[in-house]
Amino acid sequence: MVIVMAKLLLVIDMQKDFVDGALGTEEAVKILPKVIQKIKEHQGPIIYTRDTHGEDYFNTQEGKRLPVVHCVKESQGWQLIPEIMELADKAGSLVFDKPSFGSLELATYIKESYKEHQWEEIQLIGLCTDICVVSNGIILKAALPEVTISVDSSCCAGVTKESHNHALEVMKMCQIVLSK
Repeated sequence: MVIVMAKLLLVIDMQKDFVDGALGTEEAVKILPKVIQKIKEHQGPIIYTRDTHGEDYFNTQEGKRLPVVHCVKESQGWQLIPEIMELADKAGSLVFDKPSFGSLELATYIKESYKEHQWEEIQLIGLCTDICVVSNGIILKAALPEVTISVDSSCCAGVTKESHNHALEVMKMCQIVLSK
């Protein structure tokens, strides 16, 4: 078996509800062209995530703390942005549906795939910097402490600019590399 060093790109929750839907922001709309460009230029595998909720959203802890229905499975807002979904489909990329901010299933998959791919870097981009990007970044750093975990801050947006910057600082303190 030949081991090839590779860079894995993780595109976190680039879904309609987070870009221009129920929880969309101007910052999320602004990063969309950069995210699409980064996906198109990436040389290597790409994995996507989708925030995924059920009809019982208001009965969950998240629903009680954030009473805005979003990313209900199979709804229009749950879908990845069409151009991004087209790129994912064309490449046959994996898409992980995650019921919480961070995905243990995703981290387990990436850790197991490390044996074959020997990831030299795992880079995260997407939404929201201060919730799902930071959660998945820290989980991955814990799962693979010797792999470079990075975040392209120009391809991320938070709930607010301030919370985006705070999340970047937290990730930096956890030895996640920040790039632009």
